[in-house]
Amino acid sequence: MSYYDQWGPAEIAAPKKSVLPEVAIELGMVLEDSQTGWVGAVTRVEKSGGMHVFSLEDRRGKTRSFELGYGFLLEGRPVRLAPPAPRQKAVVPKRTASGSVAVEGARARVARASRIWVEGKHDAELVEKVWGDDLRLEGIVVEPLHGVDDLAAAVADFRPGPERRLGILVDHLVEGSKETRIAEKALAVAGAPGNVLIVGHPYVDVWQAIRPQVLGIPAWPTVPRGLDWKTGILRAFGWPHETPEDLGLGWQRLLSAVRTYADLEPALLGRVEEVIDFLTA
Repeated sequence: MSYYDQWGPAEIAAPKKSVLPEVAIELGMVLEDSQTGWVGAVTRVEKSGGMHVFSLEDRRGKTRSFELGYGFLLEGRPVRLAPPAPRQKAVVPKRTASGSVAVEGARARVARASRIWVEGKHDAELVEKVWGDDLRLEGIVVEPLHGVDDLAAAVADFRPGPERRLGILVDHLVEGSKETRIAEKALAVAGAPGNVLIVGHPYVDVWQAIRPQVLGIPAWPTVPRGLDWKTGILRAFGWPHETPEDLGLGWQRLLSAVRTYADLEPALLGRVEEVIDFLTA
């Protein structure tokens, strides 16, 4: 009987090749080339001629270049060097026009009983454009007053209380003004103390709260005394200004220049934020 007949076909398994851990190379990583014993820190990694090469700088400041792959020790253990991990783009949170972090997929909250009152339609449109997303999330509705001459009566009709708070934004609320006296009277209404906040800005009209640089002008034009301020502004710009429709179209042109809170004056920004905080605290 032949040797072959006695033992049959030999099943000789090839020796298993050890699998080395794969490590993505990084700048500053200290490696040793197992063939030459060169030890150094990675100072450069680049792709050249279809392959990745890198440089190791030793403690004397001398460098040598190598090709990625096998034959290197990391902390005394053999590894297979892989190309650098791709850089992940930083995730920049989306923000609302007011600068707040946008809450993706959030539904508008059911409106609270509390309200923000502003003097007119233009004030309401400006607040909505910049703070609208935040207000819907908080369930706060902005309502135009169309004037504040009878503010105390309006506050009394609202019947403010802990669950029905009012934040009121008034134009030209400066010391000694008619608006200041109106605000003081409104705050004396039953239920108003602690539940009504009246704030204001120093501008004749909310139009002025738009930074002039946003409109491409150094400053807002000066309107002669006795001339309606909005009419005077549009006339100074050379825009139509004879009818209420002209005023409305002029305001829309101004409002279209506002993109975010950064386009508004700090004197208005702070007051609106103060009102929102008061109503949502």
